Amino acid sequence: MISTSRPPSVHSTTTDAGDPLSALLRPPPSESETDKALRLQREAEAKKINDKIDEEIKADRERYKKSKQDVKLLLLGQAESGKSTLQKQFQLMYNPTSLEEERLSWRVVIYYNIVRPILRILEVLDAYAELEDDEEAATSLAQGADAAPPRLSPSPSPSADQGLATLRLRLSPLQALEGSLAHRLNGGVAVSGSGKGSVFVRSGWQARAFGLAFGKGRERTVSARGRFSFTGQRSSLENGDKLVEDTANVLSLCKDDARELWGHPMVKRLRESRKLRLEEWAEYFLNNIERVSSPGYVPTIDDILHARIQTMGVAEHIFDVPLHGRNVTWHLYDVGGARGQRHTWVPYFDDATAIIFLAPVSAFDQYLTEDPRTNRVDDSLQLFKQICSNQLLKGAHLVLFLNKADVLREKLERGVKVKRYITSYGDRPNEADAVVSYFKAHFAQVHTKNNESKRVLYTHLTSVVDTKAMQSIISNVRDSIFRDYLKSAALV
Repeated sequence: MISTSRPPSVHSTTTDAGDPLSALLRPPPSESETDKALRLQREAEAKKINDKIDEEIKADRERYKKSKQDVKLLLLGQAESGKSTLQKQFQLMYNPTSLEEERLSWRVVIYYNIVRPILRILEVLDAYAELEDDEEAATSLAQGADAAPPRLSPSPSPSADQGLATLRLRLSPLQALEGSLAHRLNGGVAVSGSGKGSVFVRSGWQARAFGLAFGKGRERTVSARGRFSFTGQRSSLENGDKLVEDTANVLSLCKDDARELWGHPMVKRLRESRKLRLEEWAEYFLNNIERVSSPGYVPTIDDILHARIQTMGVAEHIFDVPLHGRNVTWHLYDVGGARGQRHTWVPYFDDATAIIFLAPVSAFDQYLTEDPRTNRVDDSLQLFKQICSNQLLKGAHLVLFLNKADVLREKLERGVKVKRYITSYGDRPNEADAVVSYFKAHFAQVHTKNNESKRVLYTHLTSVVDTKAMQSIISNVRDSIFRDYLKSAALV
């Protein structure tokens, strides 16, 4: 019978004797009770720190595992293609609370969107008054390097000129406001080569719009999923914001003059002859100036969707999107589209789930601010080619938005000829359907030539300020992205 009694701990004694680490950790024979207590306390603290590190490593692993299941959606396209407006539509659909929380911050943007076009009109009027004998210089100031328009109209009558001079004087208080509003939004950071009057903002600009330092006067909430609830919004209402109040007061005093300027025959002639070109949002706000400049004004959702502000860098927005009874976290990345900022996109390419590329089809008669020789539609095609051929994006779901269809129709109805700016368009009908089909075919051709993986291109004709239509389109895009998402996760 084999004995099961344990022999003396010869093995442990032998192991300890040959283990330098055990010898190092073994307490000295002369250790006092006080030294022992201190040693045990240090060991307990060390174990506590070690356990905390282990927990953090475990949590990081869980976050990484979960992040691999998240949807990462990139909004790509040139500047002013509608990326930030599309982001607002996603926000309105999947996290309306966060849009409500930042509603008042948009007042500064909207006021700037009114002040800047008014001053632009006055600049162009001044240019024609001073340079009416220098058509080339006046044309250059009015519309950059676009094709030369018809010859200038005759100078206005003395009475009309006097009326404009009076309006210019009455609207002069807006000049001081422009710089203050711009500084509030961009924090005094100017972007070289962006053009006069351009304002770029970084992620978190909403806090600055309340006159708060970034990172202050705000608190994180669970419902906002990564966004912020502004305690500063309440204090802004209760205590008042001097810049916002001053701007509202000046606009209220100037609204009749601004409306008269906007409807002045000379301004109308300049707009009709396309010697005065303003951004699409200018007309919306100038037509609503009485409401927007009224006391206690709070922006509507339509106001926020039409408000224009240029993004600098990459801003992440997080949404919970329902899928088969559970929520999938979407990380939506809104990127700055100016040429000088496109290099910031690359770090987000390697794990992108899907891309929505926005191409403004209304921009056929426009040129890049950074390069006045480059037509904006041509730039969109070149940029789309780079996206389609990028190896890091080969596995990403691809959606193309031919955007600003409403602006395209308005231009064509006013008689703007596509073939004047896109010579290859030839004698095709100058109608929306024909123009859209022409541009759609060119983008499809670029995709086909740069599609080694046989990826499907999903195309939508859009107007991202149309909430009802966009909710349907976003739902379709969501479903198509989820189909690819489920296939890649081997769930279907």
